[in-house]
Amino acid sequence: MRGRGARWILAALLAAISAVTLAAEAPLPVVAAVDFDRYVGQWHEIARYPNRFERMCVADVTATHTRNADGTIAVVNECRKADGTRERAEGLARVVLPPAKLEVRFAPAWLSWLPLVWGDYWIIDLDPDYRYVIIGEPSREYLWILAHEPALDDDTWHTLYGKLSRLGYDPEKMVRNPGTTR
Repeated sequence: MRGRGARWILAALLAAISAVTLAAEAPLPVVAAVDFDRYVGQWHEIARYPNRFERMCVADVTATHTRNADGTIAVVNECRKADGTRERAEGLARVVLPPAKLEVRFAPAWLSWLPLVWGDYWIIDLDPDYRYVIIGEPSREYLWILAHEPALDDDTWHTLYGKLSRLGYDPEKMVRNPGTTR
């Protein structure tokens, strides 16, 4: 009996790993529609995959989006560092494939002609009331969960957390910002 139980656990574990691997190999879906007039404003980072450009951020991470007359979106990312000071980065986002595939750059405008300064910013899940959004990109190396309010309720967090595996992401890699659930 003991050997049989271990085989079932091993089989279930292998099935779960296979499901995440298959989801990660599938093309990353994006949402069907985005109303950028509703999308703009300040977003609070609830959680993210660790990345080099936010390694100094310890709390109060925000992204403020403002529509420009030419259809691009000004982006200002800010966070609080461990010493209490604020870090700020200004960038620009552009829609490359409507409705939800964008690119963003934080390099100076004079470098914008270089493809490597633009990073994919795909809207892969968006609350119908624009309360939260999941941002990803095709390689699945980067991931953000953002909300218009500074915190999400636990039920919403668990729902979003559960969606990540189906999208091909490993939810265990997420780094939560302090004070972002209630």
